[in-house]
Amino acid sequence: MNLETLAIQVTRFHDANASAVTTPIYLSTTYERDSEGNLPKGFLYARGNNPNRDLLEKSIAVLEGGAVGFAFGSGMAAIAALFQALKPGDHVITTPFAYYAAQRLLVDVFEPWGLEFTLVDTSSIEEVEKAIRPNTKLFWLETPSNPLLHLTDVAALARLAHSVGAMCAVDNTWATPVLQNPIALGADVVMHSTTKYFGGHSDVLGGALVLAQEGELSLKLRQIQNLTGGIPSPFDCWLITRGIQTMPLRVKRSRRVPYL
Repeated sequence: MNLETLAIQVTRFHDANASAVTTPIYLSTTYERDSEGNLPKGFLYARGNNPNRDLLEKSIAVLEGGAVGFAFGSGMAAIAALFQALKPGDHVITTPFAYYAAQRLLVDVFEPWGLEFTLVDTSSIEEVEKAIRPNTKLFWLETPSNPLLHLTDVAALARLAHSVGAMCAVDNTWATPVLQNPIALGADVVMHSTTKYFGGHSDVLGGALVLAQEGELSLKLRQIQNLTGGIPSPFDCWLITRGIQTMPLRVKRSRRVPYL
């Protein structure tokens, strides 16, 4: 499918109750068990999962070419969850051109917790190689960066990360899957502030992580998402899913408009 068609198709919700052509908003916080105590639809409690969030997570994962997606209440909540999946003593390589709040998160929250990090110009492979330590577990990249549009070679750094046993994660908020697919370039994790192009109307806050593969990291992230509760509301999920349907058109059009 063309991306424009895919954005429409992946967000379709097949309503078995009323055959609604637009997705219902499920506000229920808890779900009914059957006579034997089972959960026939797989939903138990809204912090753990919800039909609207389930649709959003699957849609973003498909658009990014990933195996599994996780929706959060903000982009920062998504970044924090990924850092929380590491251990005290682990080392992160990132860039001073990354989103300012992500850097503050490392300095103010995770460095006191025991996470180590190095800021390096990720456009230079040589500088990144110099920053690698035996305990390096994650390359945190942002390309194009916000707000300076600093560029990084995702494919080259993904190969370098894997050669030393580290993961490569990319903040793809600025480019969106319309213009860049980090997983296709070798990245293990993609992050989005869905507040931006996914939502598209400046009326909803959200974030997401997409993983190239399911495994130990996806299990850990699902646990963090559930236990910390930094999730989007059903209505927020509905708004972002709606925004996905027009995202390819909006992104392509915005790139044709010259800045004044």
